[in-house]
Formats: sequence, structure tokens, C-alpha cells
Amino acid sequence: MTNNTILRAMTQDGSARVHVIRSTEMVNRAIEYHHPSPTATAALGRVLTVTSMMGCMLGEETDSITVSIEGDGPAGRILAVSDWIGNVRGYIQNPAADLPLKPSGKLDVGGLVGDGVITVIKDLGGEIPESGSVALTSGEIAEDVTTYYATSEQVPTLCALGVLVDTDHTCRAAGGILVQLLPFADEQTVDLLERNAADLAHLSSMIDRGMDNKAIMDVALRDIPYDVFDELTVDYKCNCSKAKMDAVMRSLGRKQVNDLLAEQVAEGKPAELEINCRFCNTRYTYTEEELAGMDLAKD
Repeated sequence: MTNNTILRAMTQDGSARVHVIRSTEMVNRAIEYHHPSPTATAALGRVLTVTSMMGCMLGEETDSITVSIEGDGPAGRILAVSDWIGNVRGYIQNPAADLPLKPSGKLDVGGLVGDGVITVIKDLGGEIPESGSVALTSGEIAEDVTTYYATSEQVPTLCALGVLVDTDHTCRAAGGILVQLLPFADEQTVDLLERNAADLAHLSSMIDRGMDNKAIMDVALRDIPYDVFDELTVDYKCNCSKAKMDAVMRSLGRKQVNDLLAEQVAEGKPAELEINCRFCNTRYTYTEEELAGMDLAKD
């Protein structure tokens, strides 16, 4: 049973909706798949955590959201995809990339990401997915998500994320909170939210000390009456399958497949091709005989 959960609530005056996530096991699952450095774990973990919260705000079962961080730092591209519940999968282009700790002793996620853009793509069942991109503010992810919502969707947002990496490079604690103001928010409530935000600066430590989603919600909404809607169970879930990889292989076409097989043989390797899922590293191998029997696209 996963301990990854999202608590969803709204202030009683209708000023804001709030999501709090505990994502420690989700990040540890990603570590098992990608074997990232400590700083890469923090970067990928933050992107997975916030994408899960963004995903659970989608309206339909077939909806999905993709968050892509493309910076010029050593990390390369960081990408995460969530379904409408908040189940998420993702990857970091250069998982081994790492940097020295900052003078404060914290992991240098911003340095690892660098300058670039954050892009959010929502697939809501239309012919063309909705997409928005803004420049990265800091590369620290939480600030970048806040900037995205304010600039691209005109939604005032507070985002706090934390990933605490242990000495054995596993994730010791991870989670996040997303607070979004709704139209005609009460000014007094807004002032209280801004005051309380300062108490969320060490979110991963709060989770590490055993604070659950409700306790963290109480901190964020101190002196603000609110109602809890529900708590969702989420996880790191890859949706790759043999059928999907077959479709990828068929799209290559007969000539390209034959050329790739010839390259394998020329290098003294077995006459087979392999597709590796970038989200879970599952390998799908296709023998020459299997490829010969596939209905490949015409070149």
C-alpha cells in the first residue's frame, strides 16, 4: 500500500483551493528506475511531486498533464506526466549530473537546472493539447511553477516543494503544497495565506518529523477555516506496454528497421532491436524473426 497521498481542500470563504502531497515513496520509485545523483533526485522529485498535484486538478478520466523543464544546466531536460488522479511518471535526461552543495548546505537544484523554460501541456481530449511556456525564474521548480501559473494562466499561486535525500541516496522525505487563489478572493484570507507561507520554508523537514498532510494543511491555513474534500492515493506509475512499443517499432518502417538490424550485425551484435522505456527503463527486445513478421510502415 502506497503512502503517497494528496489531500484536497478549499477555504470556507471560497478564496482558495489547496493541495498537499506526501510523495516520498513516489520519489523512491523514481530513484529505483533512474539511479540519479542526490541533486538530480531533488530536481526530478520536485517535478514529479508538483506534476502529481497539477494532475489531480484535471476534470476527466482521459485527461493528462505534462510538465517539462528545459534548462541549460547539467540536468538537461526534466519531464513528468500525470493522469487525472495524480499518478505520475517522469525522467531526467542526465541522472548522473550533480553539483557541490550550496554555501547554505542545500542541494543546488537551480544550478543543476540552469536557465531555460518551463512548459505545461494539458491533453484534455481536444484535437490540439493546450500548451503554455514561460522562462524559468530560478530553476528551483516551486518558484517556476508559481511563475507559470501567474503568467500563463493568470492564477495567483503559492507552491512549496521539498525533497530530502538521505546519506544512502534514497529519498528520506518528499512532498509539496499548492495553494491557488480563486476569483474574488477575500483580501484578509490572502494576507493570512501570505503570512503562513513563511512557515512552509522547510517542508521536507516537516514531513521527515512525521507531519501528515492534514498537519501541513493546518500550517498553511492557520486561522483560515477550511473544508477537506478528499484524500487521493497516488503513485509513480508507468503506462508503457508491449503494444505501445510495437506501434513505435511499426512506425519506423521496413527500410529503417532493416538498416538498424544490419548495423547490429556489422558491429558483431545479435540481429535484434531494443526499445527502452524512458520512464521505467523496461526493455522491449525484437528479434529479426519477430520484426520480419510485423506489419511495418511503408517507407
